[in-house]
Amino acid sequence: MTPPANTLRDIEDLPDIGIEMPDVCRLSAREWCPRDALEDPVPAVLEFLPYRKRDGTLVRDALTHPRIVQHGHACIRVDMHGNGDSVSLMEDEYTHQELDDAVKTIQWVAQQPWCTSAVGMMRISWGGFNALQVAVLQPEPLKAIITLCSTADRFADDIHYKGGCLLNENFGWGATMWSYSSRPPAPALRSNWREPWADATTFYLRAKLDAYEGENLISTKELEDSIPRDQV
Repeated sequence: MTPPANTLRDIEDLPDIGIEMPDVCRLSAREWCPRDALEDPVPAVLEFLPYRKRDGTLVRDALTHPRIVQHGHACIRVDMHGNGDSVSLMEDEYTHQELDDAVKTIQWVAQQPWCTSAVGMMRISWGGFNALQVAVLQPEPLKAIITLCSTADRFADDIHYKGGCLLNENFGWGATMWSYSSRPPAPALRSNWREPWADATTFYLRAKLDAYEGENLISTKELEDSIPRDQV
């Protein structure tokens, strides 16, 4: 039975739902859902970000998502490939991998028994950019997006470029993003976090090796010695 329109629904908060991708990568999602959604399914709102749901966006998520859920939606906050509590690697912004994962996640959400099969995307900046790009792909369950501080022309109006010119902020953003992506998953969620994180860290550092060696800044041995695999 559908509750009256003014009734705030009780919330179930699940911090680590695994969503398997076709490449066997496990994406970690936090799920807020009305407790009675199996009896009275709801539309879902997806937020698909690299900014670490366990710490990076924890405060704002705690303010935003529960309020939406109380009014009759489910909210799904996913850590992208290689960030937060999701395994594997993120190689760049808005890659085919990222957008394909978002589409697969939308399809997964739409198939859940608590969902009406209608899914939306929302958020500011990165989440706004990828919402626009996923909408272009037109996955059938995606019915709406709310996108803030984003653009369809990234060379005209973005944190990296303005009017086609590279901005100094690109350097600060690169350092910030590195600090997000290089941090480990939350040990509280799984005991096997150490080895996948060390492997990912090794990959990221080796990806820089050619450039560093070209400038005589670091050798292969120095790079390998800098990875604290037995001390993390």
